[in-house]
Amino acid sequence: MTRILVVDDDPQILRALRINLRAREYDVEVAADGAGALKAAAAHAPDLVVLDLGLPDLDGTEVIRGLRGWTSVPIIVLSGRAEGADKVAALDAGADDYVTKPFGVDELLARIRAVTRRAHPSDAAPGPVTVGKYTVDLAGHTITPDQRLTPTEWQLLEQLLRNPGKLITQRSLLHDVWGPQYGTETNYLRQYMARLRRKLEEDPTRPRHLITEPGMGYRFQP
Repeated sequence: MTRILVVDDDPQILRALRINLRAREYDVEVAADGAGALKAAAAHAPDLVVLDLGLPDLDGTEVIRGLRGWTSVPIIVLSGRAEGADKVAALDAGADDYVTKPFGVDELLARIRAVTRRAHPSDAAPGPVTVGKYTVDLAGHTITPDQRLTPTEWQLLEQLLRNPGKLITQRSLLHDVWGPQYGTETNYLRQYMARLRRKLEEDPTRPRHLITEPGMGYRFQP
């Protein structure tokens, strides 16, 4: 049974999530502040953490950094802070995804399922991935129907397709595709994402799969 640690200082949210998650056969632990979250994580070894940023004792990003000091447990941030800078700070600190309050339980459950799948990948080689009318073979570096990509386009597409549903920050993509000396050249990402959309999206001006999260990064939506 998957164990989820829910951290929020709002007792109504804690109660609602505990009821909804247990009804779907998740094992649920709760904490109402940052210190309690770190203690509960150490004591119960959760498989996933749902974390509010606005805690009474510690900022949520401090909790993320504290967890990342010793565990790679997936973390979904659940917060009323809608500003892009707060989301980027949480993701850069080590969060895996971000859901803004008010939120729908179905959306949160879908994010939990997606993050859990990514945390426990199959040991087998990745299978073909469908992007619109195209089938992308990541292992063979082929696209059907035939579509040619440059090496950089392949690297960028692979980062997204190997993490379906996950928001990947601009800084992370620049680091992984262009190198550690790159961190602010977001114009590179805009240009290459535009190229990928022209090649793979049915309507590049209204992408359905290669999604921009303004000010934060990009997401592959299967």
